[in-house]
Amino acid sequence: MSALNDTAAALGLTCGLPLADVRAMHPAIRVRDADPVADRRLLEAVADWCDRYTPLVGLDPPDGLLLDISGCAHLFGGEETLGRDLAARLTRQGFHVRLGLADTPGCAFAVARCGKTRLVPPGAQRDALAPLPLAALRIEVAIVAALAQAGLKRIADIMARPRAPLAARYGATLLRQLDRALGLENEPIKPRLPLPSYMAERRFPDPIGREDDVLGTLAQLAQELCRTMERRGEGARLLQVALYRADGKVHRLEAGAGQPLRDPQQMRRLFVERLAVVGDACDPGFGYDMVRLSALVAEPLLPVQSGLDTGDHRAELAHLIDRLSARFGAGRLTRPLPRDTHIPERAIAAVPAQAVSDTVRPMLAMSGDSARHAHSENSLAQDSLAPVRPLRLFAMPERVEVINEVPDGAPARFTWRRRVHHVRAAEGPERIAMEWWSDGPRALPRDYFRVESREGLRAWLFRQDFHVTDEAGDETDETVSRWFVHGLFA
Repeated sequence: MSALNDTAAALGLTCGLPLADVRAMHPAIRVRDADPVADRRLLEAVADWCDRYTPLVGLDPPDGLLLDISGCAHLFGGEETLGRDLAARLTRQGFHVRLGLADTPGCAFAVARCGKTRLVPPGAQRDALAPLPLAALRIEVAIVAALAQAGLKRIADIMARPRAPLAARYGATLLRQLDRALGLENEPIKPRLPLPSYMAERRFPDPIGREDDVLGTLAQLAQELCRTMERRGEGARLLQVALYRADGKVHRLEAGAGQPLRDPQQMRRLFVERLAVVGDACDPGFGYDMVRLSALVAEPLLPVQSGLDTGDHRAELAHLIDRLSARFGAGRLTRPLPRDTHIPERAIAAVPAQAVSDTVRPMLAMSGDSARHAHSENSLAQDSLAPVRPLRLFAMPERVEVINEVPDGAPARFTWRRRVHHVRAAEGPERIAMEWWSDGPRALPRDYFRVESREGLRAWLFRQDFHVTDEAGDETDETVSRWFVHGLFA
């Protein structure tokens, strides 16, 4: 048996008893299979709710949470008042809560699990830990049993003993956990959610539920956020709104910006779009008793000289892109950018529009799946000496049948999509070698031709040789030529 409720505990049952023994003692007892995945989801939901007290909330599976309330307790009237408020709210939601407040996570865990007091005064970890059982140090059950056989059952029994024999017999983990609980070794809390760069929040004595009230609160919080960012010369690139419902559920909405943003009204309009998309999925229930606006990502935003007679069209375009991305998703609004490759079908990449700054035009240099941006003012300009490329390029080249007047020469006639086209004029070849470092050393080059048919079709064709494979599927030195149409000119 891995867990039990208060009624089962009142019968004298404990965790770890075999289920057969439990049913022999109490035949009418009801049993359910454990669901660790559901327990994990519930623990994460409670952690989201506890984020109202501090952004530093870490998980302590299977049923514990660690909250770093340093610098936050005074907002609730002190540590004891914060603990009472947290316990009362979770109790009303149907949870059984045990709290421990101490200078170290290890001491807080020990007091919450095994102690009789809730608050450990600063520097009093040794006195609080001494009477507690060794299991409170979060050590393995086998080590606890071995220590019990030696007559060591309380934490006080190992505090005054020589450390070297204990480490040699029971392992270094025992002393490490003791040092962490006493504060002799640092034990950081790993936050479940990333810490925001800037944060502003508003609490309500009576929950709010109207969308206008939520948006009005966001406008006020955005003003606070922008004043703080202005003092530091930064702007927000990724914003998040956390809506804390009175029943404990938390809704989180995120909106990104293509450029550092420090305008409260623009921030509000971004979340107008997000709320319009979310709709009923963001049900207020009995209302929100707390709203938080955070800047998860911030970047430098220096003052810019604006025009005197016309509006800033680049800023307006950037804000339009942000609003469309907030409504339809950042991945659905893209911009084509050139890549550092001479392979035609790889020369353009569609990237999220918000990832591209309007002030400088980036050149994308990619290697495999990774990409890095190198800014260039004229990266999108067509080189006048470069060969002309078609306006429409197919995602996959299409096979055509070609008749040549001379071997390896320009096509005289080709059949594409069951239609025969007679070539009136042709230009080429333009040889493009494949990237041997990505396609392999046996990838052969292509010969491209720009052709115009008598019917007025202007196409971009290429010929490529392929190695012939034998019966075993291995490539041979023999090659065969095939023709493809890759794009169409206007």
